Amino acid sequence: MIEDISKEITWLEKHSSILKNIYRGIERETLRIKENGDFSNTPHPYQIGSPLTHQWITTDFSENLLEFITPKTNNINYLLNFLKNLHSFVARKNPTELMWPFSIPYNYRKSTNIQIAQYGTSNYGAFKSLYRKGLKIRYGDLKNTITGIHYNFSLPKTFWKKTKKNEIDNISSGYLNLIRNYYRFGWIIPYLFGSSPAISKYFSKNENYEFQRNKEGILYLPWSTSLRISDIGYTSTSIENLNITFNDLESYIKCLKKAMYTPSKKFSNLGLTDKFGQLQQLNTNILQLENELYTQIRPKIKTNYGESLLDALKNRGIEYVEIRSLDINPFSSIGINKNQILLLDLFLIWCSLVNAPKIKKTDFYFIIENWKKTVFEGRKPNQKIYINENKQYKLMQIGKRIFQDLKKIAIILDNQLNDSEYQKVCDKKILFFEYPELTYSAKFLKLFIQNKKIKQIGLNLAHKYHHKFIHQYFYNSYNKILENETIKSHKKQTQIEKNETLSLQDYLHR
Repeated sequence: MIEDISKEITWLEKHSSILKNIYRGIERETLRIKENGDFSNTPHPYQIGSPLTHQWITTDFSENLLEFITPKTNNINYLLNFLKNLHSFVARKNPTELMWPFSIPYNYRKSTNIQIAQYGTSNYGAFKSLYRKGLKIRYGDLKNTITGIHYNFSLPKTFWKKTKKNEIDNISSGYLNLIRNYYRFGWIIPYLFGSSPAISKYFSKNENYEFQRNKEGILYLPWSTSLRISDIGYTSTSIENLNITFNDLESYIKCLKKAMYTPSKKFSNLGLTDKFGQLQQLNTNILQLENELYTQIRPKIKTNYGESLLDALKNRGIEYVEIRSLDINPFSSIGINKNQILLLDLFLIWCSLVNAPKIKKTDFYFIIENWKKTVFEGRKPNQKIYINENKQYKLMQIGKRIFQDLKKIAIILDNQLNDSEYQKVCDKKILFFEYPELTYSAKFLKLFIQNKKIKQIGLNLAHKYHHKFIHQYFYNSYNKILENETIKSHKKQTQIEKNETLSLQDYLHR
C-alpha cells in the first residue's frame, strides 16, 4: 500500500541536525473590503507602499486583492510574527477598511466593480496589468478574486546529498520526487485544512453534484472540503492535458514552454486586442506565462531581474517548492496557524523520503480522481481513494498510515529542537480521520449552517481581526523596517519609470 521507509527514517535520525535549516515562506492573499462587507473600490493605498516594488506588500489580480509576502526564514515564530506585523501595519495605515477572512468572496454581487491591479506607468507595470487583463477575459474577474495561502518550503542542500550525482540534478530530482508524492498523497492537506465547502451562486455549478443552497444563494455540499481548488474554483489548463508529469526537470520545462508558445483556439477567438485595438492579453497561447498554470504544487527558484522562471530552473535547478492547495484558514486572523506549518513540514519531509515512481499519463486519472473525491466528498463516511492505480482503500485508513510515519519524523524533529510541538500536532490531527467533524471544513460548515448568513459571519470575523491588528498586534519592532520599505518602494518605482527607454510594444517583443 505505502512502502516501508524505516531505512530513510534511520538515516534522518542520524542526520537530524540538517533539519535546523529548513526554510519557509508564506504568501497570504486577502481582499480589502469596506466596513459593510462590499469590495473596496479604492486604489491600493499609497501609504502602504508601491505594489510594483514593495518586498512584502503587493497586489495580486485586482486593486483590492492584497498579498503579504514574508521573507524566507528557518524560524517559524519569526515567520508568523512577521506576517502578523504586515497585517497590523496595513490595518493601522488603512483603518477604514477590513480584510476578508475567507478564500471565497461570498460578498460579491453582479454590480461589484472589480478593478484590475495597476502598477504605474513603466513597461514592467503595464506588463503585469496586461497579464491580469488576459486572466480576466480567459477566466472571469470573479474567479480571479478567490484567495489562498502559498507555502514555500525548502530542505537544506545537505539533505539531498545522498548520492554522487551532479548537485543541481540531484537536488532537482529530489524536489520532483517530493512533488510527485504530493500529487499522489497531497489530498490529505485539503482534507485536514480545506476551508471552502461552500461557494457563491455566481460560480458555475457542477452538474455532477447536488448542491444545497441557502437564502443568500450560497451553494454547499455536506461532505466537501475545498471547493476553491476544484474545477468550480480557480483552475486553468490542467497538467494532464499538457502532459506535465514532473518526472524530470528537462521534460517539465519543455512541456511548460510548449504551452507558452502554442496558440489556443479558445483564447485566439477572444482576440489579442479589444474592439478599440488595445491589447487585452499578452498573447493568445495556451498559457500567457508560466504563472498561469495553476497547480497544487510548483517547483520554484528565485529569479534574477529580467530572467524567466523556466530559464532560471534550467540554469540553476529547483530551489524550493510552492504549496498552493491551502485555503485561507478563517479561524486564524492571518489565514494560517503554527499547527498547519508544523504538519506541512512533516508531510513534505515524508514526501521527500518516500520513493515516488515516475508518473505515466494514465496515472493522472487516479491522481486527479483522488483530489476530486477529497474536495467534493472528502468527509463522506467510508470514502475510498485509489492507491496503486485501481486499488481502493478507505481515505481514513491511508491517512492514519501516513501519520504513523509522520509521528516518527516528528520525534526526530522534536529531539533536535528539544521540544514536543511536532508530536503534539500529530496526535491532534490524526484524530481528524476518526472524527471528520474536527476538520476545518466541517467546523466552517457547522458555523455556516447554524447561523445561515455566511456573509455576516465573514464580516464579523473581519471586524474582530481588524480590532486585533489595530489593538493587539503591535508592529513597533518592525515599524522602522516597514516604514523605510514603503518609502523605498515608491522611490524605486519612480526610478524605474524615469529610466524607461523602450515603447511597450518593443518591451513586450523583447
